[in-house]
Amino acid sequence: MPGLPPTQLRLLHVHAHPDDESSKGAATTAKYVDEGVEVLVATCTGGERGSVLNPKLADDPQVLANISEIRAREMERARELLGFRQVWLGFVDSGLPEGDPLPPLPDDAFGLVDPVVAAGALVKVIREFRPHVVTTYDEQGGYPHPDHVMCHRITLEAFKAAADPDLWPEHGPAWQPAKLYYHMSFHSRRAEQLELVMHEQGLDCQFAHLDQDPFSYGRLTTFIECAKYFPIRDEALRAHATQIDPDGPWFAVPLAIQQAGWPTEDYQLVVSKVPTMIPEDDLFSGLRPQPLVPEFMI
Repeated sequence: MPGLPPTQLRLLHVHAHPDDESSKGAATTAKYVDEGVEVLVATCTGGERGSVLNPKLADDPQVLANISEIRAREMERARELLGFRQVWLGFVDSGLPEGDPLPPLPDDAFGLVDPVVAAGALVKVIREFRPHVVTTYDEQGGYPHPDHVMCHRITLEAFKAAADPDLWPEHGPAWQPAKLYYHMSFHSRRAEQLELVMHEQGLDCQFAHLDQDPFSYGRLTTFIECAKYFPIRDEALRAHATQIDPDGPWFAVPLAIQQAGWPTEDYQLVVSKVPTMIPEDDLFSGLRPQPLVPEFMI
């Protein structure tokens, strides 16, 4: 496995809903696609119960009546923009329960599945695609949405199970991905730095502090330089028109300030089957061809 050329390197992102692939790691995806890496997105649910978060569409009866089809079309557009392949795992969106106490999830919700059983669908994808690198969310799901937490659980289970020939033999020969990462781009250090740059530019800072693990910055291991791909990331985000308000907090910080203030997307390396050195600047560190060391004549 080590020493593969870029055209043979394969990256699998596992996400909970359509739009997550554009809000987490999209510039990284565009960078690697541009370099010839094969990128596949496995989307756990269809986003069937997702709220319409764009106020311009929130009261549109056609949108509300056809949300599943619309979200699938939005994903198709994002897929075209970023250049990845995509597969649906077929689970049903849990929705986001709100209230105190929280109401129970619907009986068919992804958030209620047995992760050991549900991992079989992802094992099949892993064995067919044979990724060298897999990404997903941390144990909190990035934020505590039940589908994000379950996405984390089934990814960890499938990462191990796909390598065990005694498990899920009906899904093909065993395959061991070399590395597993968590998305970690929404952390306090990034938010603080962007706010600082905005203030230096004399701009009123309304940067949205999204739900974030206060300890995430200390967990970062890997920083992918991808600022030149931030514009295509933003296009992919806007493609999810029912979920992303083009005048909302996702775009509160000017693009040039994002590129100058924090030009990376950030990750935590969780598992590596190959030697690597921290900090990394490449998800495929340890997997690329090593430069030849010249032999000196004595």
